[in-house]
Amino acid sequence: MDSVFFYVTKLAWLLVAVDSVLLMGLGLGVVCLYVGWHKAARRILVALALVCLTIALFPIGEWLFYPLEQQNPPVLLPAHVDGIVVLGGGEAVSLSHAWQQVALGDGAERLTTMVMLANAYPQAQLVFTGGSGSMVQQGTTGAEVARQFGQSMGLPQGRLMLESKSRNTVENAVLTKAMMQPKPGQRWLLVTSAFHMPRSLAVFCKAGWAMQPYAVDYRAEKGNLLRFDWGFAEHLRNLNQAFKEWLGLAAYKLTGKAC
Repeated sequence: MDSVFFYVTKLAWLLVAVDSVLLMGLGLGVVCLYVGWHKAARRILVALALVCLTIALFPIGEWLFYPLEQQNPPVLLPAHVDGIVVLGGGEAVSLSHAWQQVALGDGAERLTTMVMLANAYPQAQLVFTGGSGSMVQQGTTGAEVARQFGQSMGLPQGRLMLESKSRNTVENAVLTKAMMQPKPGQRWLLVTSAFHMPRSLAVFCKAGWAMQPYAVDYRAEKGNLLRFDWGFAEHLRNLNQAFKEWLGLAAYKLTGKAC
């Protein structure tokens, strides 16, 4: 697979993430103070304080999530599906590895929905796709955590198929298609977080695999977006995730990895 694209996107995100930019701004302000550029330092630090206050008061991340999430609202389950693909991302791989116990994080609905759909469609093929998105291997993959979770929830041995080599959404689509060999005319459900669904559908489209979306894990509080409340840590986390998703969508389209 395209390792260069994987590492470039990972390294680029370290530089452009919202929290990274805020820290770099703080560092620049401190340097300006140290060298005696007090006027410049004052401007930088005041601007930084205003940005942080804005993030703390307003759910800006939800404003960015909502245009993505509203594209795939909750839907009724179809009468029949041939297969179900669940994208990794809801499992806390590092914690699971550290404690040798299943740990879930943001997006855990991907895994709980996996079990629900397995019970709703006992004859459908079921596959979880997710390796490690970390640049540093930790010995445990998202697929292994999903396997353990499925077993703990009562899924029969062999019910869940696993694709454990993929590191991003492109590899999710390409490697899972190669493994499952879907047939023309089959109906497959794609399960992932609602904000991630537009990029996922575009990537699977590029891979030549038509999917029916089943979005979960909505983050934007629909109907209550024009509010202010104090929550810097939560708002910053949402803003980071939403900004990353929009950048990822743009990068995939510009590099021809998505329809």
